Parts: sequence; structure tokens; C-alpha cells
Amino acid sequence: MSDSIFENEAVVSSTREIGLLIRQVRNEVGFKQLELAGMFGSGNRFIVDAEKGKESIQAQKLIDLLGLLGLEVVIRKK
Repeated sequence: MSDSIFENEAVVSSTREIGLLIRQVRNEVGFKQLELAGMFGSGNRFIVDAEKGKESIQAQKLIDLLGLLGLEVVIRKK
């Protein structure tokens, strides 16, 4: 079994869970928060907030950050 929270996909139900995935992938690729912020063109605060699962985070920016990390959002019926 891997130390990874997810292998190829994960079902999430909160911004906190999304934040955990962002942190995990960032660490797996070896970026510091400040490096990721620079690549993303944002302040470090946005990366910190995303990884903490801030509920009022901007949805489009979060989706864009996921894309930069090679992740995508899939919506499906339960």
C-alpha cells in the first residue's frame, strides 16, 4: 500500500480534503509553498489557504491550481 492519500482518484466532500490532496501532490513533486505560488502567479497566502481548506477560497483559482498540479475536478451523481 502506498503512503499516498489517493492513487488515481479521490472522492472529496470538503475544501479541507481538497487542501490535503493539494499539499500531498505539492510535496510529491518537491515544491515548497512559495515556489508553487510563484509558478501559479499568486501570493503565498493563497497556497496556504488552499492547503488549509479555507471554505471561502475562490473556486476558479482553486480549480486552476489543481490543474497546475495535474489534477482535475470531475462532477458526477452519487
